Amino acid sequence: MSLFSRIADHRDPGSLASRLRQRRHEFFLKLLETLPRPISILDVGGTSTFWKNLALTADDARIVLLNVFEQSPESPNMRSIAGDARDLRQFADNSFDIVYSNSVIEHVGLLPNQRQMANEIRRVGKRYFVQTPNAYFPIEPHFLVPGYQFMPLPLKTLLLTKSRLGWTPREPDWERAKEIAGSIRLLTISEMVALFPDATMYRERFAGLTKSVIAYHGW
Repeated sequence: MSLFSRIADHRDPGSLASRLRQRRHEFFLKLLETLPRPISILDVGGTSTFWKNLALTADDARIVLLNVFEQSPESPNMRSIAGDARDLRQFADNSFDIVYSNSVIEHVGLLPNQRQMANEIRRVGKRYFVQTPNAYFPIEPHFLVPGYQFMPLPLKTLLLTKSRLGWTPREPDWERAKEIAGSIRLLTISEMVALFPDATMYRERFAGLTKSVIAYHGW
């Protein structure tokens, strides 16, 4: 396995990504412990497996999973709906104790789309916990190419037509490769501050560099 895979492979419990994710879970659980139960949670872009692994019972939390596809919830205290992170109009203001989102906001489009998602999270959640990779970390976390996030789109597309990049298989079709390469827009910390102005920013660091940032509010 390559060095970059050892850094980014969530399947390897010893990888940097797994260690940071575990710390993130522990940080989130400590925040949860401060709240009375049961808690209502909206997970924007998440999976039922994540919550099952946290072992939250019906006495602890009622969880709504919102994703682009419906899922089969793995516990009776979960329900799944298909939806758009940028448009949560089916939910009233402050209708959830917590809105949780992990590595999603970088996938919803350009900055105006990301702002729509951020505004909706802040509207429907009394509290929120939103994580995203830092654009200025040297290794792009999806394609695992140093500096890939700063390359012009034609170069990104060309590289993807020539070789597998990270977890993304080689895509020989130019238009499809262009779509994939352009589907992720990483955020800087200053952009996260602007999108979530009432949040505290928690930085996940590696070798003195911020690998990802969590905007959290309400605790």
